[in-house]
Parts: sequence; structure tokens; C-alpha cells
Amino acid sequence: MVWRHCFVGIFDDLRVGNKYRIGRKIGSGSFGDIYLGTNIISGEEIAIKLESVKAKHPQLEYEARVYKSLAGGVGIPFVRWFGTECDYNAMVLDLLGPSLEDLFNFCNRKFSLKTVLLLADQLISRIEYIHAKSFIHRDIKPDNFLMGIGKRGNQVNVIDFGLAKKYRDPKTHFHIPYRENKNLTGTARYASINTHLGVEQSRRDDMESLGYVMLYFCRGSLPWQGLKAATKKQKYDRIMEKKMTTPTEVLCRGFPNEFAIYLNYTRSLRFDDKPDYSYLRKIFRDLFVREGFQYDYVFDWTVYKYQKNAAQIKRDEQADDKNASGVASGQPTTAAATKATPAIQSNRARKMISETPEQRGVGTSDRM
Repeated sequence: MVWRHCFVGIFDDLRVGNKYRIGRKIGSGSFGDIYLGTNIISGEEIAIKLESVKAKHPQLEYEARVYKSLAGGVGIPFVRWFGTECDYNAMVLDLLGPSLEDLFNFCNRKFSLKTVLLLADQLISRIEYIHAKSFIHRDIKPDNFLMGIGKRGNQVNVIDFGLAKKYRDPKTHFHIPYRENKNLTGTARYASINTHLGVEQSRRDDMESLGYVMLYFCRGSLPWQGLKAATKKQKYDRIMEKKMTTPTEVLCRGFPNEFAIYLNYTRSLRFDDKPDYSYLRKIFRDLFVREGFQYDYVFDWTVYKYQKNAAQIKRDEQADDKNASGVASGQPTTAAATKATPAIQSNRARKMISETPEQRGVGTSDRM
């Protein structure tokens, strides 16, 4: 909650950094809330992430530093401003579109092979860039990948670096030491087996997590979802057991062998190994070509959006035809029905388009 006395102006004109007006809340997570914001000078919409300075484990300043270390990379949001206003740390970021989890739900929780492969190419490249800057993300999941907006609507962006960590010295490239007995950091559903076993995370773990994300998109769910347990630890243990006892060929059954190759490769990496990102991209690119797909960036949500729009327009036309025939035959019609003109139809169509996730200027994932 942002108290009005903490900022310049009245309740409807809350600001941070003197020039960013805070609007409605658009998301929240364990580390803070995200608001839609506006640059009062340029009128540009941005995102503002707020965190109480009294938070038990403040991390927004650290996250802002990570973003700045990664600045300039494709698919890395730019931090416009970071600072403290009254009792809140605030970070101003580029505004992005819906998360892959949002879009997955929009597409009835299943992506086509083409969409998964289009995403895989970008996702591998994003993680490769983060690793090249000496960081590991440690929370690879669909909620933390957001599509862009406008001209960059087909670009995948990576967010939420609150759990990111340097895995090597940026100058000497000296790798962090191997450790055990670590608590699980990240999201259990997509965590690597070694992370479940308490091993210090490294590059291999981000890549294994990405494998689970891709299979989640292909399958619609993962075998270790929905397991019941009395405590969080027991649930994590059950997830780990299911993950370890589900053979790769079973997990990937019904899908091209490349997914099993990817997962087996990432699981075979040693702690300080550098993944062969080019090899992993190539196996999926070769599959893409072999399947005869086109690199047209037409994702499932693009197709699904227009199918929904077309169906709605057809329903509207049928309703109008029915109303028109009713008028011609002298049948009584309602005032609302007689107003259903082509002009109104086009407005309905525009409304349908504007309400799809691709057109929203903000994701609804639990973190920014």
C-alpha cells in the first residue's frame, strides 16, 4: 500500500522520482507490488515496482543493480530510475506485455510445437546472455518471461532478478565453489534435480529448468503438479521424488526426440560446465526446419486471437441478420436488437481485439 502522504500531490497524483505518476496496481509478488505508471513529461507508460523499506528481506535495490549489470541485452527491461520515496523503495522499468503463463492460459493451456520452438530459440538466447554477464537467474518459469509491446511484440523479455546470483567473478571468471545442503531457491515445479538435492546452483540448473518449462508448454502440465502434502518440505520432497523417478522418455513421450536430447544433455552437465547454447539452439532449429515451419513469428495466441475475433463477428452478424429478418417479417424486436448495426459490430470486434493478452500493455503474472 502506498500512503498518500508519502508522495507529492493528491491521491490521484502519486509520484516517484519527481516525474513518474503511479497508477493502478497491475501485479504483485512476494517481494513487492507492481503499478502501471506514466512519465508526466513524455506521457509514456512505464511499470513501477514498489517494496516497503521495512520488508523483512529487502531485495529491490539488489534487483535494480542486476538489471543495470545486464543493461543493453536483447529482452532485458531497462531500469529508468531507482530510489526511495518515504517508506518505499521504487524501481521504474520498461512496460512489457503479458507473461508466457498468461498467454498459455489464453491458449487453453497448450502450445503447438511451432510456438514452443519459436519460444525455445529466444529463451535459450536470453539465458545465454544472462550467463555471459556472470549471473544465473535461479527462477526460470513462464511467469518470468514477458512478451514485448508495440514494435517489440514478438520479443521475449526476462524479468524478476530478485533471486539472481553471480556464479563467477566477472573479471577472472573464477567459478563459485561447489556446495551442498542449500535450501531450495526458485520455484519447485521447474527446479532442477540438483537444486532439489540441495546442491549450489550454476548454469546447468537454469538450462534444466528451461527444459521443464518447454515440456510444460508441450504437455499442458508436468507429472509432479498437484501433489498433496502436509508441509511445504514434504511437498518439495514429493516433487523431487516424482521428478527423479519419471524417465526422460516417459516425460517426453509423444513429442520429438529433441526434447529428451535437451533434457538429458542439461542433466549431464557438471557443476562448472558451460552449456553449449549453440548446440541446443541448433537441435531445435533443425527440428523447426524439418517440420516445415516458417519463421513468421505467428504464435498460437496470434492465431487464437483472430479465431476468437472472427467467431465473435460471425455471431454478431448472425444476430443482426436474425433481427433484420424479424423486422422484415413484422416480428417484434427489442430496441437493443434494432441498434445492432455494422458500426456497432466493428466496435465489438475492436473490443475483442483490445481485450486479448497480446494487446494488453501489462502482464498479470505474480511478479513484474
